[in-house]
Amino acid sequence: MAKSMKQENYFDLLNEEILFLILDHLSIEDDHLAVKSFSLSSKSFHSAESKHRGSAKLLRPEFLPCVLRRYHFLSHLDLSLCPRITDSQLQTASSLGPALRSLKLTLCRFVTGLGVSDLVSKCPNLVELDLSNATELSDSAAAAISRARNLERLLMVRCKRVSDMGIGCIAVGCKKLKRISLKWCLRVTDLGVGLLALKCKDLCSLDLSYVPITEKSLTPILQLSYLEDLVLVGCLGIDDDGLAFLDKGHTMLKTLDLSNRQNISHTGIANLTRGAGCLKEIILAYGSAVTLDVAKCLENFSMLQCLSLDGSPVTCSALRMIGNLSCSLRELSLSKCSGVTDEGIACIVRKHTQLRKLDITCCRKISVVSIDCITSSCTALTSLKMEACSRISADAFVFIGQRCRVLEELDATDNNIDDEGLKSISRCSRLSCFKLGICLGISDEGLIQVGMRCSQLKEIDLYRAIRISDEGIASIAQGCPILELINIAYCDQVTDVSLISLSKCWRLKALEARGCSLITSKGLASIAAGCGQLMVLDIKKCYKINNSGMIPLARHSLNLKQINLSYCSVTDAGLLALASRSPLQNITILHLAGLSPNGLAAALLACRGLKKAKIHESFKAMLPQSLLNHMESRGCIFHWRDKAFQPQVISLDKSLFLCLITNDRENPNH
Repeated sequence: MAKSMKQENYFDLLNEEILFLILDHLSIEDDHLAVKSFSLSSKSFHSAESKHRGSAKLLRPEFLPCVLRRYHFLSHLDLSLCPRITDSQLQTASSLGPALRSLKLTLCRFVTGLGVSDLVSKCPNLVELDLSNATELSDSAAAAISRARNLERLLMVRCKRVSDMGIGCIAVGCKKLKRISLKWCLRVTDLGVGLLALKCKDLCSLDLSYVPITEKSLTPILQLSYLEDLVLVGCLGIDDDGLAFLDKGHTMLKTLDLSNRQNISHTGIANLTRGAGCLKEIILAYGSAVTLDVAKCLENFSMLQCLSLDGSPVTCSALRMIGNLSCSLRELSLSKCSGVTDEGIACIVRKHTQLRKLDITCCRKISVVSIDCITSSCTALTSLKMEACSRISADAFVFIGQRCRVLEELDATDNNIDDEGLKSISRCSRLSCFKLGICLGISDEGLIQVGMRCSQLKEIDLYRAIRISDEGIASIAQGCPILELINIAYCDQVTDVSLISLSKCWRLKALEARGCSLITSKGLASIAAGCGQLMVLDIKKCYKINNSGMIPLARHSLNLKQINLSYCSVTDAGLLALASRSPLQNITILHLAGLSPNGLAAALLACRGLKKAKIHESFKAMLPQSLLNHMESRGCIFHWRDKAFQPQVISLDKSLFLCLITNDRENPNH
């Protein structure tokens, strides 16, 4: 007679401390699927994961009660993807009580002062609160926030109904505040900011972008002993005279952002050198011209490490002066700065050899001479952005691969790179982000080398790299196992074979395959089955994708949040199947020939977490107004587009192709 034996589960012998260490490791790896698998392995693992989990990000507010029943020790709760959350649901979240320390309520337009008041009273240990874009919050809500005595970080971006009175309440009640953002709070003036600076003595970060303040605010602000980061973007009420207040000195200030500085000249910048000599980062983007006088003002910033002049005209004499600064720059951004030349670049990089990040996007006057100087002098570069540097020849990319071997990010969009350049850059084994959009000189031959050697690649952009085919994509899929984002839009040689190859990249989160007319539902089904973490999918103008591709997508892509189905062959049934299962938040469905008003209405109702829908204007009159009102009450914003139908184009001449490239790059969301 067979003897029944109970098999022992050795995993049950592990104590909670060991299980927590395992979970800590999985959290560092940011592997959500592994954590889920761990939790389902045994009862003891399930229990340990419930006790250990400290943060949660919800897709739908109706999941909140069951999440809180399982996880009793959540300290961080992110409800930013639940824009229609109400006061009553916020009260449910408040049941976490003293355990809750951080709450994110971005875009929660239906939360009022009542909900905030209940939250603050039940969660006395709240340290961080994000109410950005909660446009309906008023001074009464700010008064409720003021009772959060332990609050240290508060974000109120675009809380346009909050005035000086509300900010004054927060200043009096939240004296432990260290970081606050009032960006676009248009009813806040010098009075509110002054009260904040007077009462919250521990402030170390203050963002007042586009707040209508004047130089009167600077006096109390600059008396803050611990202030390190000050952001004054678009503060048009502050001019050269206002910056004279910095004469009194502020030794702790490390970062200052004066972007859009239309009223500030070299005179005002000079005041900075006398009053904030310890600055490590200064941002002077999109303002008046950077002249020799402005550059001279930077000479006394002996600790300066990061300098951004994006979008500002720069003179050659200013660049030479920057090259002679006594400091050692680590990051320099000259994106879209007219006036940048080979001579100016050479002056800078020969002195600042410790540069780690350099942005020369759209510097159209520089040539291979600049790249030769950059790569010879700054061999420790980790990030180089050089989109649309049209005068740089293909030889430059050979220099990059030979000399900058620790490069992690390279943006070569719209450049003259060829396969020899790709082969050279493939030596950069640490490369994690590689952008090659509109690089018409590259082919599978060069891309294969990247796939073979750059195993750390997480993001690759091949937008309109029209000579790339399945062979090159297969090499990337096989050699880059941690790939998270790939853009193959308008690579018209790509077929289902590429998607089947990419389906092995189980960490893939974003796939842009717009205009790949050869791919079908078969390839999409492979992606759905293999890429469970997929969040963003663009298959616009993939004419052969139909309902048979939507079914596996609905079954497997349970993390899909954004999709563009325009011009596909999907009908009511396919769209409804997808909407019923996926947690979609953003859909674009222009010119679906098989879509009817009834089918669209059913799909909209099924998308319970929908935040934005881009739909053809013709449907607006066909849908019941009550449905539109209902969707808007749930937090959905409609974008109606009256865009003419674009039939499938089989072949294009070169001039028309280049015209379409320009149009699509200028209007990426169309």
